[in-house]
Amino acid sequence: MLTQPLLDQLSQLKLGGFRQALEAQLHNPDYAALSFEERLGLLLDVELTRRANNLLQRRIRAAKFPLLATMEDLDLSPRRGLKRAEVLQLAHGEWVGRHLNLLILGPTGAGKSYLSAALGRAACQANYAVLYVRTSRLLQGLELAHADGSYSQMLAKLARTQLLIFDDWLRDPLSRSQSRDLLEILDDRYGRSATMVVTQVPVTDWHARLPDPTLSDAILDRLIHNAYRLELQGESMRKVHSPLSNDRN
Repeated sequence: MLTQPLLDQLSQLKLGGFRQALEAQLHNPDYAALSFEERLGLLLDVELTRRANNLLQRRIRAAKFPLLATMEDLDLSPRRGLKRAEVLQLAHGEWVGRHLNLLILGPTGAGKSYLSAALGRAACQANYAVLYVRTSRLLQGLELAHADGSYSQMLAKLARTQLLIFDDWLRDPLSRSQSRDLLEILDDRYGRSATMVVTQVPVTDWHARLPDPTLSDAILDRLIHNAYRLELQGESMRKVHSPLSNDRN
């Protein structure tokens, strides 16, 4: 008679994992052999696991990754220019906690976005808040924020993000106002949070895509001196995995 009120109370307390595990125990006589403390410990383990999984899923949704990528599915063969040990070390996320940066470089289609999304997801699993942005779209958003008065709030939100991933970095040359916006973001992040840059543009060409030498020096100074680098090689993965690839052979 007391079972249903207890289950209802667990639902009211939003202890869904605890409730489901308790119902499983009530329907399985094997649990009767365990002590109260052992059964309670099992119930709490289920609830804690459920909460951790829910929190991870919220982090992944908030990160806005453009594709589902996992470390397990990465191609870490030497032909791609990657060192397995280095990539797996970065996946642990220690560099994020140390507020360092990561540059992922390589030609179009080499798998840079996939690698960045996989490392970003690994950072989510390591309990870091992550945000993945296309650089051009972020700059458009900042321009609108200037116009509607929400610029400060947008900068504050970006500053709170523990790992900010810029994809398609400097794909197009920037204006002075766009460069100043990027410098504002990087100023807030330097020494306080981690930044990942994903680009097909070699670092040696970054100066040419920024209109002001002083702004260029300031942006590069905040990004490259405390950054790991991964440089991908090989032909386009889109070509390799194209459904027409066998027809071309």
